Amino acid sequence: MGFMSSTTKIEPLGAVRERVLATLRQEIIAGRLRPGDRLVERELADRFGVSRVPVREAIRALVAEGFVHFETPRRTVVRRLTPNDVRELFELREALEVYAAGLAASKATPADLAEVEELLERAAVATEAGDAEVITDVNSRLHDRIVAMAGNSLLIAALEPVAGRLRWMTRRNEEWPQLLVEHRELYEAIASGDPERARAHALTHVRTNYRSTVRQLFEDAE
Repeated sequence: MGFMSSTTKIEPLGAVRERVLATLRQEIIAGRLRPGDRLVERELADRFGVSRVPVREAIRALVAEGFVHFETPRRTVVRRLTPNDVRELFELREALEVYAAGLAASKATPADLAEVEELLERAAVATEAGDAEVITDVNSRLHDRIVAMAGNSLLIAALEPVAGRLRWMTRRNEEWPQLLVEHRELYEAIASGDPERARAHALTHVRTNYRSTVRQLFEDAE
């Protein structure tokens, strides 16, 4: 009879669920799983080498996060974004990120600003290379950094439930050189220490990004 080695580690169910969830979420954001693609528990369990329980839980989490939905009780697919989905998310961005930029301008430390500068440098390299995944990651981290600089835990908590969907939206907008210009201008406004200037640039950025995203998702697809 064979025995399991005492050094063999069994991955906790919660950790398995989080691993499956993180992978599927990133594949949706990156476009490897596309709107309308089906998520089948059995196939995913085989792919990840796990039972169907953590897969089922990961899918339920993706439903709660707004990435997938139950087309029928037995059919789960990646959501097709609607104009209303995009409008609602950008309304939230306009309310919270503009406020965050003003706070960041009044609270940012030299270390905070140096972190944003580093992210902008990475964004410039990725934009030059046309690396969509790195651009999405760095731009999302830049926005996260600005919110963190605002120093308001309730603001961070308010954005957390939609953070993944905001990254999904960021990935849909491929007007990368323009995004880089806007992020540099937003950084300069925050670095100036002028909250009103920072809010104005943040508002312009969110509204420009909204128009670009709508154009990429809906107008260009017609």
